[in-house]
Amino acid sequence: MQGLDEFLAQKPLYYSEINYERFPKIFATIKQHFNLSTIIHIIGTNAKGTTGRALAHILHVSGQTVGHYSSPHIVSFNERIWLNGADVSDIILEQFHAQLWQILTIEQREALSYFEYTTLLAMLIFSSHCKFVVLEAGLGGEHDATSVFAKELSIITPIGYDHQDFLGTSIEMIATTKINSIKNDAIIAKQYEPQVYEIARKRVETLHTDLYFAASFLQQDFYNSLFLHVNQHNYPAFLYDNFCSAFCAFSLLGFTPDVSKLEGLQLFGRCQKIAQNVTIDVGHNIMAAKVLAAHFSGKKVVLIYNTYKDKDFVGILEILQSIILRVEILHVSHPRMLPSATLEHHLKNLDIDYGFFTAINTQEDYLVFGSFSVVATFLKEYGA
Repeated sequence: MQGLDEFLAQKPLYYSEINYERFPKIFATIKQHFNLSTIIHIIGTNAKGTTGRALAHILHVSGQTVGHYSSPHIVSFNERIWLNGADVSDIILEQFHAQLWQILTIEQREALSYFEYTTLLAMLIFSSHCKFVVLEAGLGGEHDATSVFAKELSIITPIGYDHQDFLGTSIEMIATTKINSIKNDAIIAKQYEPQVYEIARKRVETLHTDLYFAASFLQQDFYNSLFLHVNQHNYPAFLYDNFCSAFCAFSLLGFTPDVSKLEGLQLFGRCQKIAQNVTIDVGHNIMAAKVLAAHFSGKKVVLIYNTYKDKDFVGILEILQSIILRVEILHVSHPRMLPSATLEHHLKNLDIDYGFFTAINTQEDYLVFGSFSVVATFLKEYGA
């Protein structure tokens, strides 16, 4: 049997086409091996990671056994599977990889994508260790590998433009395919595209289930306390909305919301200050750019940047332009990256000063942004 790292190394991380029928068929033949209790499914474009981790954290500090599955990872694969307060250990990964290897046939192992196999691996681990599972969808919704699992509750985080090649070219198309994954009650976070609310409302009406609004479900005194907590901890303002969703779910699961349960929460790579003058953010789309522009409003930062060629990088740079002192292009070795000459061309057209990143100047403020790969490269090679 191959070890997990060796096995996954043979599978591409990205696909130009996705087979939506393969995973449900394979799972139907092995589902008896999964004994999962309460699953909270998180769908959306942005804020899935922070919302999910906040919910997993407050459940954990409340004495519950809980797993959180998220993707992609930044530095270590173990980040994808958070188990009872920490990233999963290599020992547990290899133990359950060996179990999954035996459950699947040779043909099934070879057919499964990277994300599909790791989803099964995470859920097999959670089956043995957790009462609650916070399950983050990948790029999709109704056809996502995570959607085959029976969920108790869904959380709809902000939905915007991203992965249009797979999800559709309009907000209506993108929101519909994500929201169609809902099977029971759902929580909807604050949305930036108003049509998302109506699509969600129609979905729950069809299912005869309930839709809860994260920003108004709880008592006003709680929201006031949460707002103060966000300010006191110098969190970016957008995290308030994500925490609202987490506590709404926490309440619907039968627990009493308590802001103090957020103490000790770690949010790796999400508008995270890793040094006094360096912030990293794994965002990579228009919506992420908007919240960062608002967070740094009135300030100027050196943007350490690169981008995948399929992203709306011109739109992103236009949004961030008001906070950019200059751009420093970070070399990232990845087949999906935009050629440097193309990025330089557009920076010139936007009249944005730029150069290439070499080192951090302690006298300037930096924002590292553009994708998980950009942040990972920065941390590995130049970590502050």
